[in-house]
Amino acid sequence: MNYNLGFTHGDYNGSSLCLLGRIAPTSIVNEMAIVGGTGVFRFASGYAVAKRVVLDFKAQLVVREFNVYVSHY
Repeated sequence: MNYNLGFTHGDYNGSSLCLLGRIAPTSIVNEMAIVGGTGVFRFASGYAVAKRVVLDFKAQLVVREFNVYVSHY
């Protein structure tokens, strides 16, 4: 799974983070690597922990909360 988190306000406006890793739909907690970014987050590294908050098979809905730990220059 690839996630690109874009920032649209504040000090990080126009920057983004790129996360890469496996997220199993039925897992409650997953960890993903931060493999880069743009703008302020160029050459970023770190990890993100994705916690499932909502899983509704009938509505085909999954909501995840991300806690992101990032190092950037």
